[in-house]
Amino acid sequence: MITVLIVDDQDLVRIGLRTLIESEDDLDCAGEAADGLDAVRKVREHHPDVVLMDIRMSGVDGLEATRRITADADLAGTKVIVLTTFEIDEYVFSALRAGASGFLLKDTTPVELLRAIRLVAGGEALLAPSATRKLVREFVQLAPRSRDPHPQLHTLTDREREVLALVAEGLSNEEIAGRLVVSPATARTHVSRAMVKLGARDRAQLVVFAYQSGVVD
Repeated sequence: MITVLIVDDQDLVRIGLRTLIESEDDLDCAGEAADGLDAVRKVREHHPDVVLMDIRMSGVDGLEATRRITADADLAGTKVIVLTTFEIDEYVFSALRAGASGFLLKDTTPVELLRAIRLVAGGEALLAPSATRKLVREFVQLAPRSRDPHPQLHTLTDREREVLALVAEGLSNEEIAGRLVVSPATARTHVSRAMVKLGARDRAQLVVFAYQSGVVD
């Protein structure tokens, strides 16, 4: 059973998400929160597998709540999916930097949302679907940021650096394997080693490091 905490300041949004989640046999709603402070408290209380986190809320917003959750070693098993309208939320890239495992548009279809929850709960970053890859590219082009190479970037081998660039493109392990003509297990090993060397929480942070370090444009 995958447990999900819903964080949004709109009652109707929370009700809709809860109804959708509880309609699935393998998903369960661990609770709701209307602001970031309550979200952090309930995550510490319930230790959900996934948090659906709105960004714009009064008081402690979703970005700060995400930082607090991902910085807490006791909550390492909890993954955060940021919910955004994209057009007005300039904080998505910062949310990924803060440790979010991915993001979704609020007009995402129910099928895509449910798939996203399962992907993230299973340890994947929410970056593989083609629509999300496109969204990542659009956002990083719009988000002003300075090049800030990761201090451990030099520890990557040429192959690991190549794999890092492919992860940043949104490729899955299977797609990386096909591109490099190696086995999926080998691709997975390269990704894992890059994560360890760069201290990345998950693939989403690898993407952030790749863009910030100038590995991809």
